[in-house]
Amino acid sequence: MGRLFGTDGVRGIANSELTCELAYKLGKAGAYVLAEESKGTPRIVIGKDTRRSGDMLEKALIAGICSAGAEAICLGVVSTPAVAYLTRHYNADAGVVISASHNPAEFNGIKFFDRQGYKLPDSVEERIESIILDNSEELPNPTGCAVGRVTEIKGAKEDYISYLKNTVNTSFEGLKIALDCANGAAYETAPRVFRELGADVVVINNTPDGMNINVNCGSTHMEMLRETVLANKCDLGLAFDGDADRVLAVDSEGNYVDGDKIMGIIGLELKRRNKLPQNTIVVTVMSNIGFDIMAKEHGLVLEKTKVGDRYVLEHMLKNGYALGGEQSGHIIMLDYNTTGDGQLTALQLVQIVKNSGKSLAELASIMKVYPQVLKNARVKNENKNRFMDDPEIAAKCRELENAFHGEGRVLIRPSGTEPLVRVMIEGRDYDYISKKAEELAEFIERKLG
Repeated sequence: MGRLFGTDGVRGIANSELTCELAYKLGKAGAYVLAEESKGTPRIVIGKDTRRSGDMLEKALIAGICSAGAEAICLGVVSTPAVAYLTRHYNADAGVVISASHNPAEFNGIKFFDRQGYKLPDSVEERIESIILDNSEELPNPTGCAVGRVTEIKGAKEDYISYLKNTVNTSFEGLKIALDCANGAAYETAPRVFRELGADVVVINNTPDGMNINVNCGSTHMEMLRETVLANKCDLGLAFDGDADRVLAVDSEGNYVDGDKIMGIIGLELKRRNKLPQNTIVVTVMSNIGFDIMAKEHGLVLEKTKVGDRYVLEHMLKNGYALGGEQSGHIIMLDYNTTGDGQLTALQLVQIVKNSGKSLAELASIMKVYPQVLKNARVKNENKNRFMDDPEIAAKCRELENAFHGEGRVLIRPSGTEPLVRVMIEGRDYDYISKKAEELAEFIERKLG
């Protein structure tokens, strides 16, 4: 991670860590760097989620953008993937979203997209950081008619809804669907698009007040959606996170359907239609081993990356793959958008349910989710990356893997922010893997602590 940019933009507690001063500097430096290829006045679109601090940060960001001589185009409250799409749709030079995704309301974030709607590569983020922190480049201060201006696009939501609806060719009539909008960016668009496609929609958590985003709702807190599905006898339920780049589901029986299962369902349908390049889905090392077993049984190939959607996307682009994502429900379908899009993914999933004539429970039953146990081993910070070189730790892991006979696995990785080594074990027997994870974590602590 960089000095300002983390794995998903610049984030922090709004007005404390992510200040208006920093937002102004990000706007000015970002506009300067991202608009270099513009042949006229650079144009940058800006969207935000429903956090109270979004207005404050938006104004500071706009001031920075305009001070660099660029035009700031305000989209209002829209999802992160909507900003990625609308950057391309409006032929803008860059896009910015003000959101902290699934984090609590006191946090906020600023994330940039390039003119194609992709997240910025490390080299570009590092250049922006260097301008802000090291004064590595002198930025212009245009005056008079060269100062940037602010415009608003009133129809941004309508343009995004139209795009979403055009990704499916099926009426959703006859389906009763519960939607949990997390009091976030999808609170208007998700109910509208599903209703306009004919579904009977039950909506919860679509009354944002600036502070209730993600509070006991959305894709990180699925209990309320489950209760709503069961109480209203819905065919399925869909939960988004605060910026709607993720989606998770609940079937009519109240069972949770995670990102692995959603990718499996969509992947099999794309394979059936010859729309899945090399029959491959890109996932992270945290995907459940049940996904591996299902993939082998159905002729799918899983290629794995480090944890983080940016690594999934990089691998997809490098190899020409169309589908990838994470267990969390952040799913990328490159035939449609350049980043994870919860509402898009939800539409594709519901279209498969409708066209197949099967319930979501039946479709999701193709994959068994194996129990997964996570334990932390507290070690010296300078040792947290050395476990790979320790022959005794490696031998312990091999011994466990061999005992599973292909129906379990061991994953060890260092924490990115703390002096911890994270131990994850999967297998059929929860009690057994819990005991083994505890033993392995204690062994690593003794060796590296």
